[in-house]
Amino acid sequence: MKKPARSPAPIARAGVSHHPHMRHASRSGAPVDAPMFEVRRSGIHGRGVYSTRRIPKGTRVVEYLGDRITHQQADARYDDKGQDDGHTFLFVVSSRVVIDAGVGGNDARFINHCCDPNCDTVIENERVFIESVRDVEPGEELGYEYGLTWETTDDPEELGNYACRCGAASCRGTMLAEEPLDKQKARRRKGRNKSTIKKKARARAKAKTRVKTRPKAKARREPEKRVTPRATKKPGTSLRR
Repeated sequence: MKKPARSPAPIARAGVSHHPHMRHASRSGAPVDAPMFEVRRSGIHGRGVYSTRRIPKGTRVVEYLGDRITHQQADARYDDKGQDDGHTFLFVVSSRVVIDAGVGGNDARFINHCCDPNCDTVIENERVFIESVRDVEPGEELGYEYGLTWETTDDPEELGNYACRCGAASCRGTMLAEEPLDKQKARRRKGRNKSTIKKKARARAKAKTRVKTRPKAKARREPEKRVTPRATKKPGTSLRR
């Protein structure tokens, strides 16, 4: 599974745009150079990333690095992987770029999913950063919402590999996005169609209004003809001025 960007995450192999871990860029600033975390065994899944000191809210913790490839390359690369084991390091940056942290990646790839996250992803200039969304205390595990993309046609058994065990009170039990990708697309198409229909209806109503309010053409009035009486000579009379 791919990770999509929320605004634009890892790959559910079922299409080019089938990726979770993407978020809308919202803040600016350079990544902090001083070490703020360490990688060690996680109670959630495999290895995790833990803070080594207090991390204030809004801190750029680390950049998500790896091999920058296309969606087609990502699909082809992981079609050969076989059964998905829930480990996903593919992060969708845009419609053109996917970061494969499994190749040349850094410690950012070990940050686990959490339904009550203390971090989020920010995409700027096709670079992905992990940023704290609240104060993080020393020894606390870092996590962010993966929101892995999936479709209603995906194999339920494969989707089951993405169960969440973050232990948060608000845990949804899955790392998958709440709404499947194909339904999102259908909803957007429906919204566009409704908008188009409304625009056409307004245009027709406007056209009818113009026809109704058009002033009636006035009948052309012919100029009156004036007849000048001609002086006539009666028998036995003479005309004098």
